[in-house]
Amino acid sequence: MVDFDNEKTGYQHTFIRTDADMLNQLFGDDSVTPFWIADMDFEVAKPITDELQRLVDRGIYAYEFDAEGVFNAIAEWNQRRHGITLAPSSLIQVPGVLTGIAILIRELTEPGDRILVQTPVYHQFAKVIGTAGRAVLKNPLRIVGDRYEMDFEDLEHKLKNDKPALILLCNPHNPVGRVWTKNELDQVVDLADRYNVTIVSDEVHSDIVYAGHPFNCVASLATNNRHISLIGSPAKTFGMQSISNGYIYIPNEHIRKRVFNVVDSMYLNHGNAFTMFATIAAYQKGDEWLDQLLSYLQSNVNWMNEFIASELPSIRAFPVEGTYQMWLDFSSMCDSPKTLKELLVQKAQLGLTPGSWFEPDNALFMRMNFASPLSKVQGALSALKGACSS
Repeated sequence: MVDFDNEKTGYQHTFIRTDADMLNQLFGDDSVTPFWIADMDFEVAKPITDELQRLVDRGIYAYEFDAEGVFNAIAEWNQRRHGITLAPSSLIQVPGVLTGIAILIRELTEPGDRILVQTPVYHQFAKVIGTAGRAVLKNPLRIVGDRYEMDFEDLEHKLKNDKPALILLCNPHNPVGRVWTKNELDQVVDLADRYNVTIVSDEVHSDIVYAGHPFNCVASLATNNRHISLIGSPAKTFGMQSISNGYIYIPNEHIRKRVFNVVDSMYLNHGNAFTMFATIAAYQKGDEWLDQLLSYLQSNVNWMNEFIASELPSIRAFPVEGTYQMWLDFSSMCDSPKTLKELLVQKAQLGLTPGSWFEPDNALFMRMNFASPLSKVQGALSALKGACSS
């Protein structure tokens, strides 16, 4: 049984979250307890550590590549976990998911083209689009009842009239926590096919999904084989952000050859032994650890939902179907970004991810990472309750 309550790997030991310069830059205060960046506060699965230790003990770090072993492990994992059949030969290794997105944008579109995204969305999408000389085209998500939904009428209008060259999808969606249903994705694929637009789907959170919300892979649903998924990174699933690669799944042989030639020409598909063997170990032996992680994260979500409903009812917490982030609406509590910052940073001493990162109009929203020992999550929301009462 994994001890996810063990605090020895808590936030105080996670460098990027707690570096004083970083916290001062983000929040203007290095004493905040940070819940902002999307990584976990838990030790990785033992099979991963054992495999890394095996390499260290061996003491030899010569050329060593086994792309076939990695690709087979990814395909077997997706079949076992999600019932998704992938051809290992359709995978391409890249240094990371964002690198893969950047390559695909540059290879499949032209400077000045529009790239459609569904806002609010992972803030690095705008950067990777803009730095490639392309333009962001927004298809805003709608709040319907207690959750976000796609606006298909607006999506079709944008595809028909603004003619984006590519749809950059996020599934599961960061930050709103939706896991898009098969019906929703089928509609996106149908519209993309109707208007001859390729979909690139960032599916890095595909394994962090909760009961009743199965993951659906865009590339496996497509009626033609033009659509692309970035599904192979173990980073979010296993807490391997600093030692992981990304893997692009491209069923279309012509597109795959084009992308592979670009990747290969820059030697971006050469991993390292630590990443390679850690990835294989994660996908071959990580099921039990992940099952326990998901159960623990669900318990955190349940506690947060109950506490917010009873003790912080002015905060709107959107349902978490996937990822380990909760999207929070403070607009009924605070009337400006300044008052929200005063509440969170100065009074509660909490560092959450500003909603304006994901969409400028969402300045009264925050994203909170709950992949941490429950005691830390409880302490954070209790501090927020105290701040609201002061």
